[in-house]
Amino acid sequence: MIKRPDFCIGDYFLIDGLKTTLTIQINKTMNIELFREYCLMKKATSECFPFDQETLVFKVAGKMFALINLSDSDHANLKSDPEKVISLREHYECVKPGYHMNKKHWNTVYFTDEINDSLYFEWIDDSYNLVVASLPNKVKIEYSL
Repeated sequence: MIKRPDFCIGDYFLIDGLKTTLTIQINKTMNIELFREYCLMKKATSECFPFDQETLVFKVAGKMFALINLSDSDHANLKSDPEKVISLREHYECVKPGYHMNKKHWNTVYFTDEINDSLYFEWIDDSYNLVVASLPNKVKIEYSL
């Protein structure tokens, strides 16, 4: 298994003894390559096609946290805190109830120029962290999460 860095946007690092914050400057709108690359940087993440040859699924320790369709890649499904699901949908036009998913826990987010990529990264982080938080301690220890 490839060892990937475990970080989120805004995390602090020491570089040459100086504390710095991770930021990513991107001049393009979120797309499937960028989405995939960011998901795979998360610790203990794998990708697979459990449903069909079109739906790429990202899992942490075997549990889904993101899905994207290869042939229709202008949107993705992300897990969300049930308390935030409705407010995200009300506040952002690009956030809809999760397509073919439990609407209480999943949102479909459309990639648009109106949303900064850092917000998409934050939503990916939230989805990943929700799934990690729900894992049994034994699994968290096994994967060093």
